[in-house]
Amino acid sequence: MSISRRQVIQSVGASALLASVGQQAMAQAQIENLKIVTGFAAGGTSDTTCRRVASRLGGTYAKTATVENKTGAGGQIAIQYVKGQPADGATMLQTPTSMLTIYPHIYKKLPYDPVHDVTPVSLACIFDFGFAVGPMVPANVKNIADFIAWAKANPSQANFGSPAAGSTPHFVGALVGRHAGVELKHVGYRGTQPAMLDLLGGQIAAVCGPIGDITQHLPTGKVRILATSGAKRNRFAPDVPTFTEQGLKDMEHSEWFAFFLPGKAAPELVTRLNAALKSALASKDVIDGMGTFGLETMSSSPAELAAILKKDTAKWSPIVKAIGFTADA
Repeated sequence: MSISRRQVIQSVGASALLASVGQQAMAQAQIENLKIVTGFAAGGTSDTTCRRVASRLGGTYAKTATVENKTGAGGQIAIQYVKGQPADGATMLQTPTSMLTIYPHIYKKLPYDPVHDVTPVSLACIFDFGFAVGPMVPANVKNIADFIAWAKANPSQANFGSPAAGSTPHFVGALVGRHAGVELKHVGYRGTQPAMLDLLGGQIAAVCGPIGDITQHLPTGKVRILATSGAKRNRFAPDVPTFTEQGLKDMEHSEWFAFFLPGKAAPELVTRLNAALKSALASKDVIDGMGTFGLETMSSSPAELAAILKKDTAKWSPIVKAIGFTADA
């Protein structure tokens, strides 16, 4: 039995139409359970962002939404995990952007491709960093100049912790030492909260991390924020001068948390999740809840997020080279 060219074309056309309809149906169907993955410990700003957003996505985009903390390797394990998941909309990554914009400059080999293994969906928030000291540092150290003088006089204790080696706060802290001509030993942690516990316990002198991870510990009376990293004073710590105000040039550094799907996610799925995230991030309870952790909610289109990643990747290249840090050393 022969098959005509017209029949072949019609058959191919019908198959393509069915595939398109199937893809659209997949994108529109409510997800049974959305798993939001973060590479940092419970109780920190990344974890808080995930949980606030999960409370809004459950029952809308997905029937339920849960958070998984896959810590380790400075956030790499979470990205590697999401990379290996089906791009069906059931697994979403939330990560600081430095894992995608700075890490390519400090690791010769990463377990993921920051461009192709994740699909940008939306920004989540923007935040500044704080540089804080604890009980190890004398009470008369009240600003960056005081801390630098103390560090020079006490080189064996001159150190600081950050959420991860190679993260943005790691480099912000390193730049403080570089500007002052003093070596500040860096200690990397699995998130800011473990670093803050060591700061409170007097095991390390200082911590550079998201401002909200620090302000929540101010009521203890054991923590003092010496500077913030924004272009202007942070509204969550208005009495603390910026690095720039204190004479440290080129120290305006903020960072974003953002949401991603695994690579090659269907455009229709990305669009649907983007709309759900924008709605969640615009809700008052999410805005207020994240605000208590020093986070300014901010959504974006997938294209805008991709452009930010490209711009920040280029920005950090000369900074990383100037500091000379490499995670492979």
